[in-house]
Amino acid sequence: MKISTKGRYALRLMIDLALQDPDKYIPLREISKRQEISIKYLEQIAFLLLKNGYITSLRGLQGGYKLQKKPELYLVGDILRVIEGEIVPVTCLKTQSYPCGRSDTCKTLPFWKGLHAAVNDYLNSFTLADLAFENKISTDTER
Repeated sequence: MKISTKGRYALRLMIDLALQDPDKYIPLREISKRQEISIKYLEQIAFLLLKNGYITSLRGLQGGYKLQKKPELYLVGDILRVIEGEIVPVTCLKTQSYPCGRSDTCKTLPFWKGLHAAVNDYLNSFTLADLAFENKISTDTER
């Protein structure tokens, strides 16, 4: 289980938008410069976020992107799942996969389920506001 560059950049894009005036549309070229990410790559990410209702866009001279909701209403896990798909440690836990013929006798399945729950619980324990404004990162990661 590894978060791709696209997933990491999606978080950076969303954080960048969270730090801007919520009433203003921000052009991708500005975000591209600040985040040092190519506009072409940001366009792919923005498309997925737009299609899934995480951001909104406006065309034209005053156009760009902005968050659809307040930063505290976005879970980090949800943002990553929009970009990455399901975040699972083993394929047999994917809801879209074919069931494993050994699942009834698999001795490791409870372990993988526990890891899956722990990772997703952790990802869902942070909001976009937590990342953007560092509300709980420093204390939670010191565990």
